[in-house]
Amino acid sequence: MLIAFDNDAAGNSAALKLAEALREKGIEPWRVIFPAGMDANDYLLASEQKALAFQLLLDQALPMAADGALAAAVKQVEAAEVGKLAGSEAAEKVEAVGVTADFAASSSSSSSSSVASEPGLVSEWLDNGDLSLTLLNQQWRLRGLTERSRHSLALKLNVQVLDLVSGVLFCDHLDLLSARSRQGYARLAALELGCDEASLRRALGRVLLWVEQYQTEQKARVQAEASAEAAPVLSADQQSEALALLRSPQLLARITQDLAACGVVGERSNLLAAYLAATSRRLDKPLAILIQSSSAAGKSSLMDAVLNLMPPEERLQYSAMTGQSLFYLGEVNVKHKILAIAEEEGVRQAAYALKLLQSDGELTIASTAKDEVSGNLVTKQYRVEGPVMLMLTSTAIDIDEELLNRCLVLTVNESREQTEAIHQAQRQAQTLAGLLASRDKHYLSELHQNAQRLLRPLKVVNPFAQQLSFISDKTRTRRDHMKYLSLIQSIALLHQYQREVKQVSHRGEVIDYIEVTAQDIQHANPLAQEILGRTLDELPPQTRQLLKLIGALVAQLASERKQALHEVRFTRRDIRAFTQWSDNQLKVHCLRLAEMEYLQVLGGCRGQLLQYALIWRLDEDDQHQLCALIDVLASAKPASDSESEPETNSMNAASWDYPTASWSVA
Repeated sequence: MLIAFDNDAAGNSAALKLAEALREKGIEPWRVIFPAGMDANDYLLASEQKALAFQLLLDQALPMAADGALAAAVKQVEAAEVGKLAGSEAAEKVEAVGVTADFAASSSSSSSSSVASEPGLVSEWLDNGDLSLTLLNQQWRLRGLTERSRHSLALKLNVQVLDLVSGVLFCDHLDLLSARSRQGYARLAALELGCDEASLRRALGRVLLWVEQYQTEQKARVQAEASAEAAPVLSADQQSEALALLRSPQLLARITQDLAACGVVGERSNLLAAYLAATSRRLDKPLAILIQSSSAAGKSSLMDAVLNLMPPEERLQYSAMTGQSLFYLGEVNVKHKILAIAEEEGVRQAAYALKLLQSDGELTIASTAKDEVSGNLVTKQYRVEGPVMLMLTSTAIDIDEELLNRCLVLTVNESREQTEAIHQAQRQAQTLAGLLASRDKHYLSELHQNAQRLLRPLKVVNPFAQQLSFISDKTRTRRDHMKYLSLIQSIALLHQYQREVKQVSHRGEVIDYIEVTAQDIQHANPLAQEILGRTLDELPPQTRQLLKLIGALVAQLASERKQALHEVRFTRRDIRAFTQWSDNQLKVHCLRLAEMEYLQVLGGCRGQLLQYALIWRLDEDDQHQLCALIDVLASAKPASDSESEPETNSMNAASWDYPTASWSVA
């Protein structure tokens, strides 16, 4: 008979009396020992695997001798209090699972018989990641436990058991969650070690219980880390400062100023467009950004400057992605987030998935996997929900056209004046003033991150939508027009704390929304003129810039040689000396200009000198702009019944530093 009384003074005393009565009737008494101060109910409530935990206690029951004491030894194993060793990374993670000495103390006080000792279970993590468990006269070592998931239906490990008395070692693979596997392991280990098979099975049960407890703690730790990575709760001061920023009358100007204070020189329109595109992640159709420039021009600095102002929990940054990686990111892990990839080259394998995610807003794939229960191959469906805001950088001029026409293409300023300004900023950063300014970068980043956390995913209604116009001479403008509308929505969404949040009921659902104002469109027009107009050019921006420089070179040579423009012949060396561009750049861009029939190639075969002639007219209009954008402030009225009042706290668009050519409107 097993006596499972409470492990306290009263329970221990009653167990001794009951043991004597049982022996008088010829029944052998055994004692089930709970942790100190616990009874069966308390112990089961504290256990996750209740049936297994209770069975282990029954297996560890100890016989009671005729004199009323325990025949086997009971010894308390002192567990190291790791939690009290905060800050001491060298502290060993030692836990103890075993019987307590409370009952041993009470039984020894009521009986004069001696009490031997029996070791408990002591665990220790080794430097190589293995788990060492010391139980009775055996030492167990488990390899691969940290790499296993708690949610798996199998727990296959490499388990090694060492008999500390004889020094015999047995090692084999074992699935701890399989009773058949444990039984087979115990049978082979008993033959090897020369011990009792039943005792090995009980020892394996205690090892399994310890592993279950470890995985439960791991799950709680992972959940705690996940909650810590979630959006932090803003204090009252942080919230008030973020709201003050979002309600600023000069919000767009403040954004460009803060980005400049974070160390970015120039690139005003590019920075603002990238910031608005990152804000569009909360829209149903977010924008996508592709920053294109030559090497060392500063495209990564531009992207990092914008991403640093976005909340860390709402952005995913990768150096490269494989072709199938997007399909297994998790169903909602990228929804309304920013997916930033360092180089377009690192995502070419995943270009197809990116295009689908950008267009359709979701990804689905059917893949073959092994069923965890039966082990048979089955078809499983994986789904990734969007939408997602995509941000890429690239040094290549030959980019997948399908991916290119889904993005806003930003081009970094590569002029000599910009290089001199960057040099000046780099020298300024080495001074005391630069050191103090760098201290403000963390404050500004945190301020904008908190402001972005306060933005709600509201619907945006454009009452001027029917009166807007857009160029329509190419089929690709069907997508560019949607980019233009999304850019307007992003500006309105950013100013949501300066708008009235309206509500409408439709089919039993209440929808919150804000309306676009005329100022929002007026702010979006110059950005669309400069950025979208550039994407309609048949030449990449760097190639277009080289063409302009070649035109200036030809004009200079024609003046010096007293020739007509079409008679001037020049080499790539002449271009290199005039532009100071690298030879590799000139090879790529000159080849593109020759293919597009802007340059005529002369010679270059059978040892002849390769020369070029310019067949592009210098007076040809090379400003590819959107000529159909309407001036809303001058001519348009909202289409709704009630007119939207002019916004008096927005930044005047005329104060922006945009090129004059970018302002032409019809």
